Amino acid sequence: MTQVHALNQDITLAVIKTACSSCNLRELCLPYGLSLEELERLDDLVSTRRRIKRGDSLYRGSETFNAIYAIRSGFFKTNVLLDDGREQVTGFQMAGELLGLDGISTERHTCNAIALEDSEICAIPFNQLENLSREIHALQKHFHKVMSREIVRDHGVMMLLGTMRAEERLAAFLLNLSQRFKARGFSHAEFYLRMTREEIGSYLGLKLETVSRVFSRFQEEGYIAVQQKHIRIVDIGGLKTLVNHRL
Repeated sequence: MTQVHALNQDITLAVIKTACSSCNLRELCLPYGLSLEELERLDDLVSTRRRIKRGDSLYRGSETFNAIYAIRSGFFKTNVLLDDGREQVTGFQMAGELLGLDGISTERHTCNAIALEDSEICAIPFNQLENLSREIHALQKHFHKVMSREIVRDHGVMMLLGTMRAEERLAAFLLNLSQRFKARGFSHAEFYLRMTREEIGSYLGLKLETVSRVFSRFQEEGYIAVQQKHIRIVDIGGLKTLVNHRL
């Protein structure tokens, strides 16, 4: 390992003391109602933060699972590599969400987690989290809810891929991003896509050409305004109508 590579690795894996109680995302990834003492115990558990450069992996499929990761800032994608070498995107995760839950059952990660922009995560050792959750019931209940939410999200993707036309899939995708940005205090109608159209297509089960065609159609019909990766939702009701007539 060269000195420059070692230095870059040290910077990327910088360990910094951080406090859950002072994080502006704690309402998204922590349960309400923890006492000051319980928050301090959680602070002791969530004691490190890692910086992940754009394009670098947080973990890879088949690696040993030992922690889950709260995204403090940035954006990630999870994917698997198919036998023919193609990438299958399985999800997009943003600040306030958790990564690594895929490794709980087998104690090995089943996908790759890759940063789509320079990001920061808080590492939470899973064995210690389990032990603390047995003592703090609000924490245990919260993480059960998080895992349930992931199951519901997976079911939602299955519905997208199984029953919806291309236009409905992309509309549902944009509405989902809109809701998630709004929950973080950002505009629900104007945001920047961190992922490529090819990655969106992989996630939605669509060809790149189809994704580009539907984006163009949405712009022509006045649903959205597109400038490269910048999206402005002009007619959110119209997008909802596209999706809701199936539900």
